[in-house]
Amino acid sequence: MTAIWPAGAVLPATGSIDLTYLADSSIDFNYEGVLDQFWRLTVDGLSYGAIYALVAVGYTLVYGVLRLINFAHSEVFMLGMFGQYVGLMLLGFAPSGDIYSQGVVLTVTYLALAMVFGMAVSGATAVGLERVAYRPLRRRGAKPLVFLITAIGMSFVLQEFVHFVLPKLWPDLGGTNAQQPIILVEPTVQFSIGDAEITNVTLVIVVAAVVLAVLAELLINRTKFGRGIRAVAQDPDTATLMGVSRERVIMLTFLIGGLLAGAAAMLYALKIPNGIIYSGGFVLGIKAFAAAVLGGIGNLRGALLGGLLLGLVENYGQMLLGTEWRDVVAFVVLVAVLFFRPTGILGESLGKARV
Repeated sequence: MTAIWPAGAVLPATGSIDLTYLADSSIDFNYEGVLDQFWRLTVDGLSYGAIYALVAVGYTLVYGVLRLINFAHSEVFMLGMFGQYVGLMLLGFAPSGDIYSQGVVLTVTYLALAMVFGMAVSGATAVGLERVAYRPLRRRGAKPLVFLITAIGMSFVLQEFVHFVLPKLWPDLGGTNAQQPIILVEPTVQFSIGDAEITNVTLVIVVAAVVLAVLAELLINRTKFGRGIRAVAQDPDTATLMGVSRERVIMLTFLIGGLLAGAAAMLYALKIPNGIIYSGGFVLGIKAFAAAVLGGIGNLRGALLGGLLLGLVENYGQMLLGTEWRDVVAFVVLVAVLFFRPTGILGESLGKARV
């Protein structure tokens, strides 16, 4: 009896595995590639990481307030992609895969409008999700496991809605295949760092994501509403006695997370125009959750840091080990961090923050 390995080698099935042989035959560590393309990998990793960070903020806010891992947040992001896509269609753009040249001012205007559409759809979806799926469970005093199962179930409901139902309501949307791209921006090199060419698309993604994440941080830490969120996260009963509406805070927390997911959806479509598909948020959503845990679940700065680090690590990893290992590297790093520091890099959660 023989065992056939992916590398094509046939090994005797003696009950033991030569790990050295497997490592040598299956994985080619491309150290030179990482060093030679370090700056390119860094810039590309930061652009992906910035998108992860924005989605991660939604996970970390909801967890901080409700101690709930909202796994349906990935589909909130996915619907945001469809929202900005529909917005562009309503503005008169026809899906073609060609690049529309509108000039800088009009292009920025259309991108801003597309982001507004995406944020509106994602925000409405997140609030609707809280009201339909989670609020009835809270009123019944459901256990955390019930919330988790419900979140996973709603994730599949939203995904399959776009997969099977949306094409019947709007024939040009949803279904099995990705949407035909609507491309407003042609990537053009602005300047270089080492071997990395910094394009206008990369600059927009990184700058917009960081600005939005910083605004969310200021909203939570410097405003009256933010104090209400932190109060509910720390002690919901006492916060209610002090006049804070717990239900209103929860609803607005979901809304903020949804709005940021919608903004991230537009940035993602800007980087990967052909990535708008019913399953497009699944893996990215899991990575955003991993980024939130990596930085410190419930910590807004941790979400930003975790997203950027995850984008860098997976980009370096795919060059070192091969593109097929990209996702594996990201989650191995997460497991390693949790093994040595379960609270994440920054550690402090929203519920423990000073009110």
